[in-house]
Amino acid sequence: MAIFSVYVVNKAGGLIYQLDSYAPRAEAEKTFSYPLDLLLKLHDERVLVAFGQRDGIRGGLASGPAEMGGGPQCCGSGLVAVGHAVLAINGMDVNGRYTADGKEVLEYLGNPANYPVSIRFGRPRLTSNEKLMLASMFHSLFAIGSQLSPEQGSSGIEMLETDTFKLHCYQTLTGIKFVVLADPRQAGIDSLLRKIYEIYSDFALKNPFYSLEMPIRCELFDQNLKLALEVAEKAGTFGPGS
Repeated sequence: MAIFSVYVVNKAGGLIYQLDSYAPRAEAEKTFSYPLDLLLKLHDERVLVAFGQRDGIRGGLASGPAEMGGGPQCCGSGLVAVGHAVLAINGMDVNGRYTADGKEVLEYLGNPANYPVSIRFGRPRLTSNEKLMLASMFHSLFAIGSQLSPEQGSSGIEMLETDTFKLHCYQTLTGIKFVVLADPRQAGIDSLLRKIYEIYSDFALKNPFYSLEMPIRCELFDQNLKLALEVAEKAGTFGPGS
């Protein structure tokens, strides 16, 4: 069971808070020698894997040179596949085309002096701009869902289901939307959504430095939200009626 992420969207469709609680990505981390036995390319400000005729290499390979000279030298788990992104280099997170300390990824990996190098691969992470765009799109879909209802007073979209996650939404009377992405088997999400609303009321709205409809930057809100997610994942409930 897992809760993947939480979004808070204001009544205008703007994303005012987002938290990634759990990332169930298949990631692979390996150590490479020079030359790198992978073809990397820059796409949408991300460094992605392009293998040419090869469709991937599986983690856990035995030590030893690859056929092009200098392939994986230590094992990792998961599958590195075409379209996967470089997520970290030598334990340093990668943000787009740069590492957290400001190094350009392709330039760094093109320098033989930087080898051997440990690289972690995985599915590309959403950028801040992409999260803002998706929040706005969901706001529009929510409105469309309400308008399509054959009866007046529709609650809008409350849940969307896929084979890997469920999206749950709770809209308050003031138009704030609380959205939770969770494992399809996760129980107690309705209670969790109302608990998040309670935390928002107690630690954001009652904060004298917080302005309505603006991004939430309250430490107590963060702390209590994370605690609520931990409780929900372990117990799946917040009491009667959940």
